[in-house]
Amino acid sequence: MGHLSDLLGLARDRGEKLSLPYSGALTPAEAFTVWQKAPGAVLVDVRTRAEWEWVGRVPNAVEIEWNSWPGGERNPNFLAQLTHQVDREALVLFLCRSGARSHNAAILAQQQGYTACYNILEGFEGDRDANGQRGHIGGWRHAGLPWIQG
Repeated sequence: MGHLSDLLGLARDRGEKLSLPYSGALTPAEAFTVWQKAPGAVLVDVRTRAEWEWVGRVPNAVEIEWNSWPGGERNPNFLAQLTHQVDREALVLFLCRSGARSHNAAILAQQQGYTACYNILEGFEGDRDANGQRGHIGGWRHAGLPWIQG
């Protein structure tokens, strides 16, 4: 259990350094380890349905769109869907394409009484490379973590 507590401590320290208004931030590899080791931990993928189907999915993740596809507007049911699918006492890891939407989801969840919210830095696809493409620098897929084609 020491490894888990070390990772969560690192995430909290990173969160404090970045002045995050939620529990902390993890790299994809750290998040995967926490997800596997923390009892009841939940990974919530907040990308769009199109991203899940065309880019790939994380097996066993809870999928709740932060923005709705195809219009891109904010999902008005996000919080209700989160509350229905994820216990407020769970350790919740939020994932999106690059870490921005998941950051906002973690803020909202923490504000609504979720007690352990973490953002997954780099997201599923990571940062853009010199050619403007994702998937080559950082991210869940690039780290070789479990994913399946949509």
